[in-house]
Amino acid sequence: MQFNSDNWSGAHPDIVAAIAEEAARDGGAYGSSPVDLALNRRFSELFETDVQVFPVASGTAANSLALAACGRPGGIVLCHSESHVEIDECGAVGLQGDSLRLRLIDGPGGKMQAADLAATIAAFPKGHVHAGQLAALSLTQMSEAGTFYSLDELRGLAALAADAGLAVHMDGARIANALAGCDASPADMTWRSGVDILSFGATKNGCVMADAIVVFDPSLARTLPFLRMRAGHLLSKSRFIAAQFDAYLNDNLWLKMAGHANAMADRLRAGFSKSAAVRLAWPSDGNEVFAIMKTAHHQKLQELGAQFASWAPGPIVLEQDETVVRLVASFNTSEEAVDQLLALVADL
Repeated sequence: MQFNSDNWSGAHPDIVAAIAEEAARDGGAYGSSPVDLALNRRFSELFETDVQVFPVASGTAANSLALAACGRPGGIVLCHSESHVEIDECGAVGLQGDSLRLRLIDGPGGKMQAADLAATIAAFPKGHVHAGQLAALSLTQMSEAGTFYSLDELRGLAALAADAGLAVHMDGARIANALAGCDASPADMTWRSGVDILSFGATKNGCVMADAIVVFDPSLARTLPFLRMRAGHLLSKSRFIAAQFDAYLNDNLWLKMAGHANAMADRLRAGFSKSAAVRLAWPSDGNEVFAIMKTAHHQKLQELGAQFASWAPGPIVLEQDETVVRLVASFNTSEEAVDQLLALVADL
């Protein structure tokens, strides 16, 4: 009963088969193989516009290098206070972005609000050299609280950023789960909503190691080859990442896997809503479920084989013996595992 994280899950057989097929032959290095060279076309078809794609080995690399491409002297990136680039990436944005700084904006449910963004932008008048320059807005889809930005929300925030001359970056580590959970195309959720550059994650959704920077604004692609090389993410055998993406996008495998993960999380949410021992901490979407239970119950469930993590309570006031937990469903989470966990919860 593994609900620790989708990072803990294995890899889909089609992804593994694609790596094995590529491993059986030689291929050009540093992005020159046929499967590498096909990436721009595959992603351009997916997003219904011409894009440039830069495969990297991790989501942290994708985020930090994408934001570095947006950088300016004294540059500042606006992001949510719970965003991955702030909480989990060890200052990578500042390192790769030549001292880019993060300015944090709070907001309920892991999402930034338009009024708060507008107020923050107004606090940085153009030309005030002591404050620095706003460079980019970074939005996480889906958020670290397991919520989705609607298209209207994305477009409203992106419009404020564009009016202020900021590039718009999307951290799409779980963009597949967001797309599988709403009626929108990849184009609708990204460039048609004002996104200029995207961190496209696949590692959490059935791949072995596959993330990429997808550039919609060509001006942001000029420095990326050098930024990626300097960071050590121009991989000599990048064709093994490209092969994963080839299988990942084939026949909408990526959305099928994300849809399954979302469905398993829905099954968890439905079960918890009927429980006397566990209650949902806040409404969430996609494949992440946040719940409140007694700390002793968490420990007991772990002893019985259920794996999931404690989580920061955020604005929630807990009783002394309670904890917030996060459970993450994956492409390979089974109904049996969910039902087994819910049966253990029912016995608490």
